[in-house]
Amino acid sequence: MAAHFQSPNRRAFLQAAVTGAGALSLPITALADETKGSAQPGTFAEPGREIPLHTDADVIVCGAGPAGVSAALTAARAGARTRLFEVHGCLGGVWTAGLLTWIFDFNKPGLTKELTVKLDERGARRGTDAGSFVYEPDEMKLLLEDLSTEAGVKFRLQSRVVAAHKTGNRLTTIVTESKAGREAWQAPVFIDATGDGDVGALAGCGWDVGQSATCPCQPLTMNAMAVVRDVTQMQKFISFYGGDLKWHVKATENFKEEIRRAGFEASYGMPTLFHVRDNVVLVMLNHEYGVLPYDVDAMTSATVRARKEIFKIVRALRQLGGVWDGLQVVATAEQIGVRDGRRIHGRYTVNKQDLLTGARHQDGVARATFGVDIHADTLENNQKETISHGGFRTLPYDIPLRALIAKDVDGLMMAGRCISGDFIAHASYRVTGNAVAMGEAAGVIAALAAASGRLPQDVEWSEGAGKLKQMGQRV
Repeated sequence: MAAHFQSPNRRAFLQAAVTGAGALSLPITALADETKGSAQPGTFAEPGREIPLHTDADVIVCGAGPAGVSAALTAARAGARTRLFEVHGCLGGVWTAGLLTWIFDFNKPGLTKELTVKLDERGARRGTDAGSFVYEPDEMKLLLEDLSTEAGVKFRLQSRVVAAHKTGNRLTTIVTESKAGREAWQAPVFIDATGDGDVGALAGCGWDVGQSATCPCQPLTMNAMAVVRDVTQMQKFISFYGGDLKWHVKATENFKEEIRRAGFEASYGMPTLFHVRDNVVLVMLNHEYGVLPYDVDAMTSATVRARKEIFKIVRALRQLGGVWDGLQVVATAEQIGVRDGRRIHGRYTVNKQDLLTGARHQDGVARATFGVDIHADTLENNQKETISHGGFRTLPYDIPLRALIAKDVDGLMMAGRCISGDFIAHASYRVTGNAVAMGEAAGVIAALAAASGRLPQDVEWSEGAGKLKQMGQRV
């Protein structure tokens, strides 16, 4: 049944915002005059205030990583007035702020092919395999900015979503904070592409994380860019040298032995060097264990430890001389890489059985081929088995549209690693090739829903697929 979106009036929204109806924020006991102080020790009664309210979007996408930027591009190309919010200073998320530099499970129709072609046009991709390759992070930043601008996406950087408000069971408003202050934004459809399911959690959706409510969960990793004196003399240590991944395992073993020769044991059991271009390499050699991505103090400590480990090992390798002479870190990632975050409950949960049987769905929006990739959850387990593949072979399987639509809140979709799935399935679909395909699907369905006054769950995937084909995006 069609559900037409009606924007709450300004007075109603402001009343809800100041009384706390539908809002999730830091503990506030009651509204009070600033001079009266808190009602209880350890709390502060935040004064009510009016904030700017914007209603110029059909689709709002939160998070501009691979899933979010793909969702925004697709929604805008499908005719929706689209806003995109990103907490960092660039588009691309883990691709750019996270300095990922390598891509898996990318051989799919649609935006993945378009991005591959455009990276090649810029000379920013290493390798000939369409499914997995290395790219240049800053070229990726420029490419995503160019595409978003051309599509008419209104994107805003350095903005964080801090609250979500509902009318009844429908998400109607988000609140962002930035140097511009606190602002409210309304739209018929929202897409949570924050990676950690921030919008879904703020809106009151149920969610899971790791293997249980308190983990165990997969570790964090900080990446770093480095320069070497002559990369041609380091092939035995480099994965993806010239785009070839076949050498990966042996290369990590060789690199690990060199780190030991320098007097260190990396916290990641498969320390890796990727060849980015010329004498530039990507260094991945650390794990931070048992850290929940929404525990800001723990994330801060993990970030500091990870950066320190990178520099200690790089400096020690440089002291070895030889091929390591001149090795120098030139940049560490703005954002430490997160593997496990919130998985928002959807209308279908992608699960281990789907991977075992190679599930097919009528509303399948993406076909995942990447196997289960579970990094050890403790340093002790890392020494026994750094990466587990779940004890079975993953068959190519479909990710259904239903897993991208929130179960508990209307008007909300998800894309990327915060979709609805179990721990095992998440360890497969979380890679960025799948994130792009999911973002693409969420974007087109959101645009169609907003244009027709329907909820996302009332739009058939066949209609979305037809629209993508009409747009020339999946042919």
